[in-house]
Parts: sequence; C-alpha cells; structure tokens
Amino acid sequence: MLTSFPIHPALPASDLDRARAWYHDKLGLTPEKEDMGGLWYLAGGQWFLVFSTPHAGSARNTAAGWVVTGIEELMTQLRSTGVTFEDVDMGGGVATVDGLLEFQGYKAAWFKDSEGNTLELSEAPTRD
Repeated sequence: MLTSFPIHPALPASDLDRARAWYHDKLGLTPEKEDMGGLWYLAGGQWFLVFSTPHAGSARNTAAGWVVTGIEELMTQLRSTGVTFEDVDMGGGVATVDGLLEFQGYKAAWFKDSEGNTLELSEAPTRD
C-alpha cells in the first residue's frame, strides 16, 4: 500500500535554535524550509524533519541514519567539527573500536545530535 510513497525521519528537538546550529555547525546542513512543523532538511535527495517537542532525546534507539561510502574518512571529517562517536557493545564480540563497528563487511558508527537523538552512519560491503 505504501511502497510508492517516500518516508522521512522526524527527529524531536527541545530547542529548535540549538538543533539548527548543531546541524549546521557539525553536519554542514541548513534547513531547506521552515514551517510550523519545524525545520525541513534535504540530504541525499531525502527529506527529514526536526520538530519541537518536550520529549526530545528520550528514545534510546537509532532515530535516523545515512548510508555512506568512505565511512572512516567521513568520521574523521565529522570529528573535526566536534561530533563524538558512541562506543557500542552488542555482545558476542561485536563492538565498536574507536567508534566504528565492523561486522561481516558492514561498517557502522553512531553519534548523538544536540537533542540526544542517536544518528547512524552505515556502509555496506563492496561487491567484487
């Protein structure tokens, strides 16, 4: 029923001005539009919304993520803007090393935005 319609993440923020500054200063993103719903960003051809709510940062799961290439270089660039990557231990010997998880050719890294939302970078293995 919904396979032909795009879906977008909606990320809660308790302070939209702080979130706007963080997304700009740390990730280099500027809202494409702003309305009563919040701040609308366009990244990789997909929209995501940062909206105001007092419940921001209460989720403990990954809220949104980017599928990237060159994850290590991207992490270096993001660190230079002040992004801090999380250390994650999933058990069974699957854990991040210096913020990067590598498992069966997949790579992933997680960080929090100014509002406590967990965001992810992921990179699939290349095919030979």
